[in-house]
Amino acid sequence: MMDVSALRKISYGIYVVSSRRGDRFNGQIANTVFQVTSDPVKIAVCINKQNLTHEFISESGVFSASILSKETPLSFIASFGFRSGRDYDKFKGVNFKVGVTGAPIVIDNAVAYLEAKVVGSYDVGTHTLFVGEVVSAEVLKDEEPLTYAYYQEMKKGRTPPTAPSYVKVL
Repeated sequence: MMDVSALRKISYGIYVVSSRRGDRFNGQIANTVFQVTSDPVKIAVCINKQNLTHEFISESGVFSASILSKETPLSFIASFGFRSGRDYDKFKGVNFKVGVTGAPIVIDNAVAYLEAKVVGSYDVGTHTLFVGEVVSAEVLKDEEPLTYAYYQEMKKGRTPPTAPSYVKVL
């Protein structure tokens, strides 16, 4: 027996993971960002191979993860999570800065960010797990971060089929 709803009990945050290709920027909503080591500090992100952000990270070898606030509006999440950067400039009208790696860092609705250079990647089927050494990090606001559980329960958020936590409900 496998009750896939048990997967919804795993604790996740909600992040904007961003990267660059040349002078173009792209970002997406992700819920799989975690610390791997502390010395040196390394984090991992899990990105669907179909997403433009995956192409950008693969080519540039850099990414940022902006940790979103619990108060982030659904419209902001939707603009990064339910639209493709192939058809839409996700950074238009969004406050961001360019980090030391050249990756864009979303400031709007973020409580903190981490910026990393890829040091390894692992094919996990539909997704790639990118491991990056953190080269820059900053706390922007002393606010509570948005969790996936809060997003699902309070904000009635949807999960796109390309998300690692997507579960098809029958």
